[in-house]
Amino acid sequence: MAGTGLLGRVRTELPTLPEALQRVGERLLGDPEETARSTIVDLAERAGTSTATVTRFCRTFGYRGYAELRVAVATETGRAAQARWDTDIDREIGPDDPLSHLLDVVASADGRAIQDTAGQVDLAAVDRVAAAVAEARRVELFGLGSSGNAAREMAFRLERIRVPCWHRPDPHTALTNAALLEAGDVAIGLSHSGRTREVIEVLAEAADHGALTVAVTSFPRSPLAEMADVVLTTAVQETTFRLAALSALHSQLLVLDLIYVAVAQRTYRRTTEAFEVTARAVAAHRLPDESRRPRRRHRPEER
Repeated sequence: MAGTGLLGRVRTELPTLPEALQRVGERLLGDPEETARSTIVDLAERAGTSTATVTRFCRTFGYRGYAELRVAVATETGRAAQARWDTDIDREIGPDDPLSHLLDVVASADGRAIQDTAGQVDLAAVDRVAAAVAEARRVELFGLGSSGNAAREMAFRLERIRVPCWHRPDPHTALTNAALLEAGDVAIGLSHSGRTREVIEVLAEAADHGALTVAVTSFPRSPLAEMADVVLTTAVQETTFRLAALSALHSQLLVLDLIYVAVAQRTYRRTTEAFEVTARAVAAHRLPDESRRPRRRHRPEER
């Protein structure tokens, strides 16, 4: 059976589906609890389509049939109710809305995206990537725009624990360094859509030289995902002023942070020593914490 996080995956991929499958997805997202109680015939009738189309929808998202999909929906909606998420978040922001509403929208959207991403993460894939990164001679990360920010943060974290890692913001530099990779090295490409040409080219170049290629994307059937050895998917929640590509950052960081922590766990002693050495190196550049300094007691005559 496919993993959890189904509603987030459907919400993200809905615009890319054929029209008939879109209608099924819209009915599912419109009332997940009703779908969990419905028969395949009921859902097909409400979606204005056939039972064969509903079955095709199920298989598109990794389920063998409607029974498996119903179980996944029921499990997810039950967990959402227990965690008190709102399945249908109000993501609209008007010109006169107060800051309190903006805070609710942004916090709810980001929290839901992270929950959806955590629900669909492939732990076996994460373990495979972490094992490869921990032993790699070189790790190259590449992404553009907001995805580039996530790649840069991951490179910073891995460097701190002595992983030979680079983030290449320039496509030409990324391509030339991808050409220097070999078996045992790792190339990680980030693209929300999975259709960013430069990211696909970099991963393809790395693959040609035997490196393990990893795609971090919201679309598991995108060109980037199809050519990668390992695919890690993210979920997004769009809001006014923050379209999908801009909303993917937190989800990407969650996936990358999980890899980073798994690498640190595998290299526990080396990581601990690296933290100690780097902390000492920058200690002189930190102001003293006055709250921890013992206060001088005054004598009575000094008061």
